[in-house]
Amino acid sequence: MKAIIYLRVSTSNQAIDGVSLEMQESKARAWCELNDYEVKGVFTDAGISGKSTHNRIGLQDALNACENGGALIVYSLSRLARSTKDTIEIADTLQTKGVDLVSLSEKIDTTTAAGKMVFRMLAVLSEFERDQVSERTSAALQHKKANGERTGSIPYGKSLDNDNVHLVENTVETALIKAVKGFKALGLSLRKIAAKLFELGFKNRRGSEFNAQTIKNILLAN
Repeated sequence: MKAIIYLRVSTSNQAIDGVSLEMQESKARAWCELNDYEVKGVFTDAGISGKSTHNRIGLQDALNACENGGALIVYSLSRLARSTKDTIEIADTLQTKGVDLVSLSEKIDTTTAAGKMVFRMLAVLSEFERDQVSERTSAALQHKKANGERTGSIPYGKSLDNDNVHLVENTVETALIKAVKGFKALGLSLRKIAAKLFELGFKNRRGSEFNAQTIKNILLAN
């Protein structure tokens, strides 16, 4: 029996979870040896998010290399796909080709009806867990923003307070925002507004002249 091994890791996951490419391959090869599968190929997507299956050349090559009677071996469902839809679509593709799916972490083997059921349940639960994390992250950011705390890059017109947490008004940038809005109300183009700011001695945070795109960003944010 032939086996195809698929490995994936993003930079952050490799550092946080410790599921390096080498470790994934080692576990997959050990399973193949134990179950009398010959490794036909190993395909890798390194440093690529699992949000989409279409941008992963390694995954597409692995699926194309799968043959009837063989198996696709992955370390976990999260390495294979990040959505229930994509995960089940991959499983259906493998089923059409007569190929089994083996996920080592979840101990899933789709050769049985029970294995297929567990596979689908775990795929749904995995997506549910990610959605919950996303919701909690969003709520935390909104809470910080409501309390005047920094949630990312410092918006124009604000500066970081001495506590390195809260944002305070930057009077120079606030004056510039008012000037930009005033010039825009007079009908000046973005390029002409940038030129006017240069004449008035205003410079961006890097100490350079403003350009049309920067002026546009300021108007959109304020």
